[in-house]
Amino acid sequence: MTWIDWYNALEKPVWTPSPSTIGLIWQILYPIIFISFSFVFIQVVRRKVAWQVALPFVINLIANVLFTPIQFGLRNLPLASVDILIVWLTILWMMVSVWNHYRWVAIAQAPYFVWVSIATVLQLSITLMNRT
Repeated sequence: MTWIDWYNALEKPVWTPSPSTIGLIWQILYPIIFISFSFVFIQVVRRKVAWQVALPFVINLIANVLFTPIQFGLRNLPLASVDILIVWLTILWMMVSVWNHYRWVAIAQAPYFVWVSIATVLQLSITLMNRT
């Protein structure tokens, strides 16, 4: 069974966005993430901010990249739920961490936070609806 067949066979809430909508949202968010994360990493390399400011960005990036292989490769809904909770929590941590240094970076994470909040509720719902 392909990953899309597997995903389509899962029970999902009625409000689940279509895969094309999810893809479009990520196409909008990834440039924001790329620019803001790169800026923070460059500031750390230039020693304008401490590495601790970038730590939640690093953890978030790793967790974000791991979500797809966990969800669609391993097809492990509970682990994907833990992973997306890490993504969600690290966005909050990122915003707090960078606020006193570069408020625009913290504010730029707002759409990412809103989307991941929705995606987290969706993921937790799918996980609960497909318990065996």
